[in-house]
Formats: sequence, structure tokens, C-alpha cells
Amino acid sequence: MHPIFHSESKPFVIAGPCSVESRKQLHDCVTSLETAAPVDMVRCGIWKPRTRPGGFEGLGEPALSWVDELHERHPSLRFCCEVARPEHVELCLNHHIDAVWIGARTSGNPFSVGELAQALRGSSLAVMVKNPIAADVSLWQGAIERVLQAGVSDVAAIHRGFHLYHDGVPYRNKPLWEVPVELRRRMPDLPLLCDPSHMGGHRRYLEALMLTAADLGYDGYMIEVHPHPAEALTDREQQIDATGLRHLLERLALHRQEGDADIRLNILRQQIDAIDERLIQAMGDRMEISRKIAQMKQACHMAAYQPQRWEALMRERIAAARAAGLDAGFMRTLYETIHAESIRIQEDIMNNKQ
Repeated sequence: MHPIFHSESKPFVIAGPCSVESRKQLHDCVTSLETAAPVDMVRCGIWKPRTRPGGFEGLGEPALSWVDELHERHPSLRFCCEVARPEHVELCLNHHIDAVWIGARTSGNPFSVGELAQALRGSSLAVMVKNPIAADVSLWQGAIERVLQAGVSDVAAIHRGFHLYHDGVPYRNKPLWEVPVELRRRMPDLPLLCDPSHMGGHRRYLEALMLTAADLGYDGYMIEVHPHPAEALTDREQQIDATGLRHLLERLALHRQEGDADIRLNILRQQIDAIDERLIQAMGDRMEISRKIAQMKQACHMAAYQPQRWEALMRERIAAARAAGLDAGFMRTLYETIHAESIRIQEDIMNNKQ
């Protein structure tokens, strides 16, 4: 374990706001953390690369001066932020930043990582490398190796999940736990942290993701904490307050000490709840399409019930169910119920009842 990422007998915890929004917000966040949930390092988003332009992209260098103020008041506190350009590294070195992380949008680009590694050469900054957006363990490993080859002694990996287009998973970024497990097999001495905030995309998933990471032997966590999450300018749904963090860490400690069966059962139930939410949303989307189909059938003087289409659909769905290991009878009953509701909606529209 590298020195800066080592925490005696407990996970290494990094927490703080997704973005630094104001001097007061940052000071309030640090004060609440010190009171409710002391952490090993404070994260603070100085620069915020957004997927699309137009959103809040951080305050940049002025926010670093507020970090300096906090360091003077709390000299034992350590701070970290994301860097994407060599000039970001230079600014961090001129202020009280102890560690930086290379984000998912940057770690997948060897040219960008190479430039950052060169800027980090000879510095005292610790570096964390988030997994690339793509689920490519070699690309992630390569980014880490570039940082190590620059002579950085304190390096860690952060698992924040992978983006898959319409993957049917409730999380913002799919965990794909096998990828960080393989990274650990290749680099067994590298500290591995979990970022459940970006992985889940909503605070409701934090506990389940953190407990899974604990079971897999992760060394720590990076969690987004805001003094008033509902007012956050970025990623408000995935942020929690310091009291919420304390409760999470208490549950995690219980899990680590006792391996509580109720906690494990709760993880599975949370996963079922999340899947049910997606099922309900998908069903609503399906019935909305049925309404549009009814309007087209009405305009073309077609009947709501189309036997040939129904029989072909059933054959396809039952074949798909068997391939997925599902019972054909269950799938037939399920689709007969869905089809009956779809026909009811269509007939109501075609008879001008909706």
C-alpha cells in the first residue's frame, strides 16, 4: 500500500463536492465533514469537464485560493482535484493540493495521459487514475504505467464504472467488476478505490456499490458530498451530505466486522428494486408506442388485434426466453398479459374513449 492512500484498519475515504461552487459552499462542506464524518482527503472539483457544453464547468484557479485558506485553518487536511491539462498540474503545485486524479474522459487518451505524466514528473503530488469510459483493462493499465514511469511514487486506481449505450442497467455507469478485478491481478500492489457516486449516478445506489467493493477487497472510496445536495450545480442526484456519509460508513463498518446477512440481503433487494424501476419505465414506454400504433391503425382502418403479428411475436419472445434460461410458460403468460393491455389501450383509442 502506498503511504498516502493507507488508512489504518479502515478504508481510505475521499469525500467532497463534485464541483467547488463558491467559497462558502466549500468551507461549509469541509466543516460538516469534520463534524459528522472525518475523512482522509477532501475532493474538490476545480475544473469540471462536461459531456456537453453549456453546463457549469467549475471555477478554475480562483477556487484553489479557497483550498489554500482551508489548508491554513486545517493544516492536517489533504485535498485533491481532477486535472486534464499540464497547466492544471502546474496550478495545483502552486497551491495546497496533495493529490490529483486523471478522469475517465482523459485516461483513455494515451497522448493526454503522456502530457500529464510529463507535467507530474519530479513533483510530490499523489496521482489517482480513473478507469477509461471504455471497458478496456489494458488501456487503464497503460495510463497507470505512464504515470509510474514518470517517477510518481504514490499512485492509485479509481473504479468509477463504464458507459454502455442503453445497457438496461439502472446505474449511470455499469460496474463490470471483472475489469478492476483483472487490473488488480495484473497490478496487485496498486491501491484500488471505488467511486460509487459516478458509478451509480444516484445516491440510492451508494450503499450497495460500496458493500460490493468491500467484499472485493477495495482499499477505499471516493464519494461526492455537498452541504446541500439538492442545490448542487452538478450531479445533484448522486451527492449526499456529511450525515449521509457518516451513516454509509457506519453500515460499511458493520458489514466489514460482522458480514451481516441482512445487509447482503438488502443489497440484493436494492438491485431488484432498481430493476423493477426500469421495468416499469420500459412498460410505460411500450404502452405509449401502442397508443401511437392505435392512431395509425385507426387512420388505415385496421383492426387492433393482428393475429399473424401476435403469433410471430410470441414465437420470437419464447425463443429469446429459452435462450436466456427463462421458462417458456412464464414468458407466454407475461406477454399475453402485456398484449391484452396493449389491445385494450388501442381499442379505447380507436373507439374514441381516449
